[in-house]
Amino acid sequence: MERIPASERTRERLKALMGGTSESGSGSSDLVRLAARLIIEEALEGEAADALGRGYYARGAAPEAGYRNGYRTGRLKSAEGPIEYSAPQIADRAEPFRSRIRETLRGRTEALEALAVEMYARGLSTRDIEALFADETGKSLLSRSAVSTITERLWAEYEEFASRDLSEFDVVYLFVDGIAERLHLGQPREAVLAAWGILADGKKALLHLAPGTKEDTASCKEFFQDLRRRGLPDPLLVVSDGAPGIIRAIEECFPRSVRQRCLAHKMRNLESKVPEDVWPEFKARAAACYQAASPALARLLRDDIVATYGRDLPSAVACLQDDFEAYIAHLRFPLGHRRAIRTTNLLERLFGEERRRTKVIPHAFGERAVLKLMYAALIRAAERWRGIRITEFERRQLKAIRDELDGDFAARTTPATAATVTASPTRLSSKDRT
Repeated sequence: MERIPASERTRERLKALMGGTSESGSGSSDLVRLAARLIIEEALEGEAADALGRGYYARGAAPEAGYRNGYRTGRLKSAEGPIEYSAPQIADRAEPFRSRIRETLRGRTEALEALAVEMYARGLSTRDIEALFADETGKSLLSRSAVSTITERLWAEYEEFASRDLSEFDVVYLFVDGIAERLHLGQPREAVLAAWGILADGKKALLHLAPGTKEDTASCKEFFQDLRRRGLPDPLLVVSDGAPGIIRAIEECFPRSVRQRCLAHKMRNLESKVPEDVWPEFKARAAACYQAASPALARLLRDDIVATYGRDLPSAVACLQDDFEAYIAHLRFPLGHRRAIRTTNLLERLFGEERRRTKVIPHAFGERAVLKLMYAALIRAAERWRGIRITEFERRQLKAIRDELDGDFAARTTPATAATVTASPTRLSSKDRT
């Protein structure tokens, strides 16, 4: 078998993990360990290349420089578990080769893990690499060319992951939300949109993260169109807040899907319009309405609230009635899923984790850097979420909903044909009567 550098094999494993084809099940821990292993192996191979005066496949160096003689396994302890790596060996040298990098790494696993996370947070810079692989005097143990090679390869891995094919993600429930971030120094905050899905097997996956000038229709449409270009199928339900731009974009880009507005946002809006002493009773009745057994029952409970409070609390009643069908859309879906799909709390909590990471950074460092930092925070937090259980009966329910939605879409897209067919006989019969 052709000899392959150890870092290449590690890169393939990391690629499989990021692409979802790895059999490993430990999520972010494996990601950090493999990323750290790749950094170490790239650095050690760069150190060996500097010592030999040639690359892995190159020839023509001085004989006294020695030659590559396989690998030796090394191990570091870390908070994410042991990190095993392959260290290149050099034989037939005038002086035995001893890796200064291996000596330097001992006791510095925290910095290495931070660097591995940073690889996905904002890309590795030359300064990042040099700071880690430096001796006690601060002198870098790697040449500038070796550092640049590591940086470019790791950034390419991130780019590949960010543009991955989404056709294999069988998304049932799609969540969309935005957060304002300072993407450009000295400029107002701009919206960054995120999409998260619950798949047909109950697992959850971060699908997209992209900037938009604001949560307007054009930005949101481009966001959704990018998802579609990468193969995202039609979800059954799309959940968002009440931003008009997101709502219009959902209706245009996902005409075969049901739209759900976040109930957590709605309850906060209602609370702001109801007197404090009346709120407990109004809240209980509104919650009963939104959590009814069926859409029909929810409408009856809404009508009762309107009749009771319509004269005394007109603004609260108007708020309750606004886009009401979108707030009860989740009632069409399996009972066991409703709590998970009626709000965007899934993304709200992840944004909270992201804000905890970004608030320690005093200055923005560019759009691409902020996006990668957000991605790293979100993807690592997402690994801790549990999926939802989808039974065989619920699968049949979801299949029936899909058939119903497809039928409704077909009926909406052929009204002109239907009108022509029904109108023609009427006109003919009118002429016959005359």
